[in-house]
Amino acid sequence: MTSPDRPGETPAERADRNLVDLLQELRVATLGVQVLFGFLLGLPFTIRFAALHPWQHWLYVTTLMLSSVSVVLLVTPVAYHRLLFRRHQLGYLVAAANVIAICGLATVAMAVSAAVLLVTSYVEPGLPAVVLAAITVAMFAGFWFALPLARRARVDGQDEERRP
Repeated sequence: MTSPDRPGETPAERADRNLVDLLQELRVATLGVQVLFGFLLGLPFTIRFAALHPWQHWLYVTTLMLSSVSVVLLVTPVAYHRLLFRRHQLGYLVAAANVIAICGLATVAMAVSAAVLLVTSYVEPGLPAVVLAAITVAMFAGFWFALPLARRARVDGQDEERRP
């Protein structure tokens, strides 16, 4: 049996290719969230951290937890792969890793947005911080989720029209 998008490709070859693609994408995302996480880990040890308002301390903890959850989710497919290695579970692994990676990207978006709010609320408190954080959320929602999902719906609709 061959895959419709790659002539001559078996399901196993397609699963291999999909896993390699996914792991490569996760390398990029994981690096960014690890940098954010490292920055956040050092923040409480700075002199100015004590000057944060109590709600900013809670925002900091929320941001730290979101970034740690992001790291966990984005690295989970690697752990899955290692633990399921040579167990003939590649199809399951690719499907599960895809869902986990999407959840990881969503938490990265939330962590970065919360970090933007944390920093901007310190530098420019009030409305400017809220507006900049809202713009960040909107950009993530639009570019990471709405545009790809709209394209996916359009392509799925075209595929349905072609079916007999």
